[in-house]
Amino acid sequence: MVGLLCLPAHAESRDISRDTLPANDGWASAGEGTTGGSAADAAHVYTVTDRAGLVRALDGGSATPKIIRIAGTVDANTDDDGDHLDCADYATDGYGLKKYLAAYDPRTWGAAKPSGPQEEARQASAKKQAERVELLVGSNTTIVGLGDKAVLKGGSLQVRNAANVIIRNLDLRDAYDCFPVWQPNTGGLGDWKTAYDTIWLTGSTHVWVDHVTLSDKGHPDAAEPTYFARNYLRHDGLLDITNGSDLVTVSWSRFADHDKAMLIGNSDTATGDRGKLRVTLHHNQFESVVQRVPRVRFGQVHLYNNRYVVPGDDYRYSLGVSTESAIYAENNAFHTPGHIEAADLVKSWNGSALHQTGTLFNGYPVDLLAIHNAYNSGSERDLTADVGWTPTLHTKIDSAEAADRAVARGAGAGRIP
Repeated sequence: MVGLLCLPAHAESRDISRDTLPANDGWASAGEGTTGGSAADAAHVYTVTDRAGLVRALDGGSATPKIIRIAGTVDANTDDDGDHLDCADYATDGYGLKKYLAAYDPRTWGAAKPSGPQEEARQASAKKQAERVELLVGSNTTIVGLGDKAVLKGGSLQVRNAANVIIRNLDLRDAYDCFPVWQPNTGGLGDWKTAYDTIWLTGSTHVWVDHVTLSDKGHPDAAEPTYFARNYLRHDGLLDITNGSDLVTVSWSRFADHDKAMLIGNSDTATGDRGKLRVTLHHNQFESVVQRVPRVRFGQVHLYNNRYVVPGDDYRYSLGVSTESAIYAENNAFHTPGHIEAADLVKSWNGSALHQTGTLFNGYPVDLLAIHNAYNSGSERDLTADVGWTPTLHTKIDSAEAADRAVARGAGAGRIP
């Protein structure tokens, strides 16, 4: 199978690969806008069918304008010959899960950070997997799926310190970490920490993510066992935006069947993020997502015309209001099972503000701010509606009812009109 082909731009009937972000479509349209690889010459337009071809096209994260079309299913967990790799193939230096669990059982190891031979072996094994699944996306790049069935599985698209990137029409699934690390003190009980976000924006600007589907399809964390009384998590965020990333639009995408979906701002102490982390989320569907849709620190986030289908089990919250965040939420629709109340939708940690209007909760209008302030547990501060800014860069804002129907029909990969 040929992994990388250079094809003329007319090779498909509807060429979305040179599309650019429309004017006023969210924060990523600010200034000169977001054009991705639309200026690529013919030598830098690729169609890839396997990991090797994708890696060659990405060119180590180079800034050369490029268009990368993914055809069919690309599996990141493959060797240079295209043969599939599983966790046993990455394990090295004597690593074994049973040995790791025996070494760091809190009943005998205590609450200290893991160290010693098994932790060193885990790190070496994790490095081998990272070399395969971390895919570095450079500036001036467009990545699109061809047709309605393009899939990237097992990979972590990492947009690091880059600018002007477009990712569209792609089903990204199962960024599976073979070697989670045990963190004894996380949350007081300890927890498993995983390495890979399905898409990770770090230190990057002018990024448009559109009509993608992100999920754990193939290996849901809910099906994983429990070790040390904690779920053995294999996935991190679906789309995390951190470390001063800025001017991002996420539109018409589907986030599904996952725990922690989207973190905007990674630390309460990262004061250098002030004035950055400006993100627009519109016409997205968040389906069976437990938390962080999104959780925000510092950023000015415009959240409008999104559809939430809240899971019945293990649900924690949807909107996370954290340190110096400024969420401006308009005309979003929430669908929940009977035991989930409107007061459960918002959670705050050191946050002080949430502007919300036009919210629908199971078909009825609600004021999330008033409900939060009336029913919070006492451990959370009251929130104010004054977030200090008003969005000006946005497409037409529909009623929550109209957007709810449109998003159900049109969000996700394979649904670009």
